Parts: sequence; C-alpha cells; structure tokens
Amino acid sequence: MPSPQLEIDGRQVAQALDLDVDSFRRLMDDGRIAVLCERGTGEDAGTYRASFYYQGRRARFLVDARGRIRPA
Repeated sequence: MPSPQLEIDGRQVAQALDLDVDSFRRLMDDGRIAVLCERGTGEDAGTYRASFYYQGRRARFLVDARGRIRPA
C-alpha cells in the first residue's frame, strides 16, 4: 500500500519551532530539521503524527482520518 502524502503548512511548523519561515525552509533544504512521521494503528488507524525536530525543540502535528491537521 503506498504511503499517503501529508502536507503541513511550513508556517505552522516554523512558528512551533520558534523560527521564521525563511529560516525554516533553508534548514529543511539543508537537512538540519529532522522529521518523523508515524502511522496510527488500532483505534488510531487512519491517523498520522508528524514530528519536526531542531536544536532540542519539537513541533508535533496530528493528521486525522479526514486530513485535518492540528498541533499535538
């Protein structure tokens, strides 16, 4: 089964990591922000959790079964 493509607005991630958008995009392009995406199982099936890490900071977002994104 192919993995779905999740899209999370970079402005939301930048704000959660206390970065401006341009810095966030540059750091993403440079591979300096780590990203982990987890798929829910059991009662959480159909949901995803995306976590972004930079210098000890974490921005975490949940994507529900309808594709709505909300901070975790």
